[in-house]
This record gives sequence, structure tokens and C-alpha cells, in this order.
Amino acid sequence: MSMERTYIMLKPDCIKRGLIGSVITRIENKGYRIVDAKMMNLNEQILVEHYAHLKDRPFFKDIVEYMTSGPVLGMIVEGENAVKGMRILMGATKFEDAQAGTIRGDYAFSTSENIIHGSDSLENAKIEIKRFFG
Repeated sequence: MSMERTYIMLKPDCIKRGLIGSVITRIENKGYRIVDAKMMNLNEQILVEHYAHLKDRPFFKDIVEYMTSGPVLGMIVEGENAVKGMRILMGATKFEDAQAGTIRGDYAFSTSENIIHGSDSLENAKIEIKRFFG
């Protein structure tokens, strides 16, 4: 096993619904440590960079509108195999595919507002940590 750091972001719907504590508890109960965290209001510029792979999709405008609708909580999460482990804990991106017992499976109502983001690879974790934490 390897000690890793990953980037996790609690999205506006998570914040608005008062689920921060519940989600953080699940992360910590799994054995991961939150080594840094900050509330942020995102702008279109950083979202274009963060979601560059989606910028030509017809729903990109909706993503920007949603992600700028309120604050997010960015976190650096550390632990054994943190990238893959957090992906499992979060559940499938499509809420209808997310299993009960995962964060999205228990809390998400739609794919477009699915509570949480997590880096999908160690390489992207490093990029996203630098993007949001400098």
C-alpha cells in the first residue's frame, strides 16, 4: 500500500444541504486524514481549467452555473491508496449507478448535482491540489 494525497471537493449542493459534517465523518471514519481544507467561491476561469475535458459539451454552461451557485469546500485528503479509496467511498459519478453506502449513493439526487468531486488519478490529484491550494 502507498500513502497518497488526493483532492476532494464538496460541491455547492453538499454545502447548501448541511452535509459537510456527515461527509467529513465518513472520510475520517474510513481512516483518511484531512490535511488541509478551505471554503472557496469558484469562478468561471478556474472551472474552465478544472473541467477542460467537458468545456465543449452542451451541459458545460450548467456545470459552471451550478458550481458558482455557492461555496465549495476543497480538501487535501491523505491516506493509504487515497485516490482509489476515496473514489470507492464517493461512489459512481452517475447517481443512479452509485451504490447505497457510498456518499453519492446515500446523498445525491442527480448526476449534475452529486455532492462531491474527487481526483480520478494520482497525476490529476497533484494537478488539482496545485490548482486549488497553490
